[in-house]
Amino acid sequence: MKSDPLISDTSSRCALRTRVPWPFPAQCFGDIFKGMLASYKHRMQKVSHKDRERDHHLTQNPDNQTQGRLTIAQSKHKVAMETSSTAKQSDQEVPKKERTDGEPGENREEETMEHGTAVVSDRKQMAREALDRLNVWEPSVYYTLGKESFFIAGHEICIRESLDSYGALIWPGAVALSQFLENNRQQVNLLDKAVLEIGAGTGLLSIVASLLGAWVTATDLPEILPNLTFNLSRNSKSRCRYTPQVRALTWGQDLERDFPCTSCRYDYVLAADVVYHHDYLEELLATMRHFCRPASGTTLLWANKVRFQSDLRFKESFESCFSTTLLTELKEGDVRIYKATARE
Repeated sequence: MKSDPLISDTSSRCALRTRVPWPFPAQCFGDIFKGMLASYKHRMQKVSHKDRERDHHLTQNPDNQTQGRLTIAQSKHKVAMETSSTAKQSDQEVPKKERTDGEPGENREEETMEHGTAVVSDRKQMAREALDRLNVWEPSVYYTLGKESFFIAGHEICIRESLDSYGALIWPGAVALSQFLENNRQQVNLLDKAVLEIGAGTGLLSIVASLLGAWVTATDLPEILPNLTFNLSRNSKSRCRYTPQVRALTWGQDLERDFPCTSCRYDYVLAADVVYHHDYLEELLATMRHFCRPASGTTLLWANKVRFQSDLRFKESFESCFSTTLLTELKEGDVRIYKATARE
């Protein structure tokens, strides 16, 4: 199926989450790799202790192959030694025939000695290679970690990002809406308000809402929650009026069971960069409608970068369900922030 054309340039990162099926549109690569280069300047590499201990052991004791894990090369040499030993036993058990010069096999003993010398030489070579790996090694385990810092609502906010999933990266919509909430406190007063964020990702927007005095519940897919919880705890402890909560939420699934309308009522629902090229736009709209029902008094604040034709089609469906007002449009990042309430 032909993918939707790109509406704007790929000047900022595209919000992709783990639920997006591969392959995803090639246009998203620009946003992804620019974000990775900007966020991950310092890369950490680790090698498993077992590999290093194995190399050290082999360096110190090249003749001892019975301890630790055997590499593929060591296993081959072990098999060769066992085969040689079996051949020697066979020669001892079976009487040797007298051979005349020129008959095949007359130099068997010499060949066995040469084979044993080759094995010893190979093992010494393996020891030298292991020593080289200790000095300049190629890691068998890679781990990357990035951090971004913001100064919003009078506090420094440090966000840990991860390459484990695209939902653990900071996207332009979250930054734009966070700055909007800080600079427009009279227009959007979050003090002592109940706030729900859907698709919270790294938690930047929920942290800002908490610092502004809101009672926040941050939601996302189960695999995103560990990093989300870490960032919320790190940046809200001893800073906020209310401790932010974290809950799993999959758009369109078990909404009434997990978030019953009778008990889960929110003053504001926040959403940042939740619309992109994925197959869950209908479920997203159903989730928005579940939390923003008529006469509920709930206001939805939605910030998004425009990327695809599907973004505009979702906007049309969104406006048919909600009374929508465009609060601001950031031309440099092509991010739009909307305020919406359910139609009666």
